[in-house]
Amino acid sequence: MRKGIHPAYGPVVFRDRAAGYAFLTRSTLTGDQTVEWEDGRTLPVVDVEISHVSHPFYTGTARVLDTAGRVERFERRYGKQG
Repeated sequence: MRKGIHPAYGPVVFRDRAAGYAFLTRSTLTGDQTVEWEDGRTLPVVDVEISHVSHPFYTGTARVLDTAGRVERFERRYGKQG
């Protein structure tokens, strides 16, 4: 790999403000703010709108669309192929 063309890759804290949850990972993103992590290190923090803690799919609050009603309405309107 060529040197000097890749962005810096290091530890970053991603913080879900809605759920009050933060997790440490590695990324090329950097934030303007910093936070002191559990081990005492000061790391850049990136605020995110949604994470696996607050996403409806992962929390079990996702709504399922009623597709059976749509199929029945289509068959009623256009007839069932037999």
